[in-house]
Amino acid sequence: MDRKMGKQKQIALVAHDNCKKDLIEWVTKNRDILSTHFLYGTGTTGALITKATGLPVRTFLSGPLGGDQQISAKIIENEIDFLIFFWDPLEAQPHDPDVKALLRVAVLYDIPVATNRATADFMFNSKLLDEEYERYIIDYSKRIKRNIEI
Repeated sequence: MDRKMGKQKQIALVAHDNCKKDLIEWVTKNRDILSTHFLYGTGTTGALITKATGLPVRTFLSGPLGGDQQISAKIIENEIDFLIFFWDPLEAQPHDPDVKALLRVAVLYDIPVATNRATADFMFNSKLLDEEYERYIIDYSKRIKRNIEI
């Protein structure tokens, strides 16, 4: 199955508490580019980004309260097609299963994911950022059926 990303991307911005400052700095640096796209975020992160940059961010619940799951649902519904998620690799989160599920859904639905500044910088300097893009989504139900029949 193919899904088309338009020229204007629907970008989710998420950060764990210890990484929020880093994400806000990155968003500030990339404000002009981000202003041409649609932005989404978990509750606290989205509100902080709007306060710091003036960019409009559609917010969901805080991550630990279900915001990660809401973003996962929007990825599945083809309403988010890009994920910038600065996560804290040194501290366990109470909602780690939700974080893992969000990253799993992002892979299943073939969306670009940046989990640190360097990856986000490379993705935002790609010529594909300003072009339409056909994502190829593997039909895992066929793979599962094929594996069962072996």
